[in-house]
Amino acid sequence: MFRFCLGIFLFIYAGCISPKIQVPHNPNNLTGEDFYKQVWQMPWKQRDSVAVSAILKGNIPSFSKKLIPIHIRNYDSTTDSWLTATVWVMPDYLSVGTNDNWARIPLTPIAAQIIADSLHCFLPTRKLVDDIYTAAKVKLEPVPMYIYRDSSVTMWQLHLIIEGQRKNRKGLIAGIKKDVVISDMLTRSAKNNRVAIYGWHKLDGKPIQPLYAGHVNWYVDYSHGIRLVYEYILVNGKRMHYTDVMKDSSFRKLITDENFADVFRY
Repeated sequence: MFRFCLGIFLFIYAGCISPKIQVPHNPNNLTGEDFYKQVWQMPWKQRDSVAVSAILKGNIPSFSKKLIPIHIRNYDSTTDSWLTATVWVMPDYLSVGTNDNWARIPLTPIAAQIIADSLHCFLPTRKLVDDIYTAAKVKLEPVPMYIYRDSSVTMWQLHLIIEGQRKNRKGLIAGIKKDVVISDMLTRSAKNNRVAIYGWHKLDGKPIQPLYAGHVNWYVDYSHGIRLVYEYILVNGKRMHYTDVMKDSSFRKLITDENFADVFRY
């Protein structure tokens, strides 16, 4: 019954699909501040466990449940035509808490994959991170921090700094985190169990973090963020699962600038 409550509910109105993340309606109201007080001395594995449990029990702010459409176009030279796609993304990075008290939480890709699967979502590609930044209504300057980068205290501090920058502005937000992404770099790497990260765009649109897969997959620091993307995409008006989009040599260019058909899973 619990698993049945998780996922995406589709509102269909006037021919448009508007996905919304569905989680249980009776969370224990763990706030963002409570979460960081609970995990501030925990190692990464325990922190991940607390976060996954909290999110799948429904402890996420309601504003993050409504996904935002991103419209994409790409010219297909083989057919001499334009291809279009609509993808739906979380308006902000994955957070724990209530509407009145919430906090963004960096996670390992291991935990992120569990959450994405449970909520019928996937992790973005490098291209989608760029597309999200272009579409974002609220673009903020990245704030690098230099000590205790992997500590929960620093993660909490960056969240507070971002909120100070945001000044209650609403809408799709970007530029505040490096995204954990899927990439063929993970399959080409000579080392196993890596995490791929990309993004943290400056106000000129250039990312601080190029696509990188040098960290082991249990490494996570204050700058990492998890942006969920709904698993179904509207391609030329047709609803397609993202894995099928990736298998099509023309369609995949709508969502990735890399040449990989088999989606890597953490």
